[in-house]
Amino acid sequence: MVQVTWPMGQAQARPGDKVLINGAVGDHGIAILLAREALEIETSIGSDTAPLHGLVAALLKAAGASVHCLKDPTRGGVATTLNEIAMTSEVSIALDQNSIPVKPEVRGACEILGLDPLTIANEGKLLAVVAPEGVEAALAALKSHPLGRDAAVIGEVRAGPAAMVFLRTDIGGTRVLDMLVGDPLPRIC
Repeated sequence: MVQVTWPMGQAQARPGDKVLINGAVGDHGIAILLAREALEIETSIGSDTAPLHGLVAALLKAAGASVHCLKDPTRGGVATTLNEIAMTSEVSIALDQNSIPVKPEVRGACEILGLDPLTIANEGKLLAVVAPEGVEAALAALKSHPLGRDAAVIGEVRAGPAAMVFLRTDIGGTRVLDMLVGDPLPRIC
């Protein structure tokens, strides 16, 4: 067990920090949505529900105090979670769409349903905000664990404008990534 002896939380993101995720986003929410609504979309998408304590322990052991924030992107997905961090830390976060792992099946289902994979619920994922000096160790630790094989650096914390999240799109533009309004997947627990 790793004991945290430094300030860590969603108010600790600092300009220059990197944002990491441990794998592909949207699997859980799309799997549940397709099952609940009995949508006839041929796919092998399954929930990504998993206990993350072992992954977190490996991350903290490898990167230590350079880990400023850990948060699960469950309700509201990656977009809402990063907006909460940006608001609380009074920073902005810039994401790179091409760096965010999304399975083709999830992307396809989202396109058919008119949903953004970054607002879809996740159950076996974590977002880590890590100081630059700890990124290599953090990423290596995540990738060495079965629940982090597809880990990636997906963005960077910036000074401002505060409380904003931006997405650099795959076609070269930039758009504001808002928090989820409403909920495409009502609570199941």
